[in-house]
Amino acid sequence: MGEWTFLTNHAHVLMCVARDPGVRLREVADAVGITERAAQKIVADLVAAGYLERQRAGRRNHYELKRDMPLRHPMDREHQIGEILRVFSAIEPEP
Repeated sequence: MGEWTFLTNHAHVLMCVARDPGVRLREVADAVGITERAAQKIVADLVAAGYLERQRAGRRNHYELKRDMPLRHPMDREHQIGEILRVFSAIEPEP
């Protein structure tokens, strides 16, 4: 049987950033099992789509997750990414 997962690399990168908004892309790549370049591309996708805001903090980046953004698939657009993160309760601290 081929290997596949229920969550995409974009979702995994988003979860890494939700866990640690100051995470380095090298750490994200290692955690997700992708190259650092792929992690950079995914973060750029998420920033361009408005799911993340990137702010410079000295020599590092700090990311702000926009939890009220809708999921992208037409079947799921009535749900927000914050809902998905709450399923993984260790990721989403209650406000």
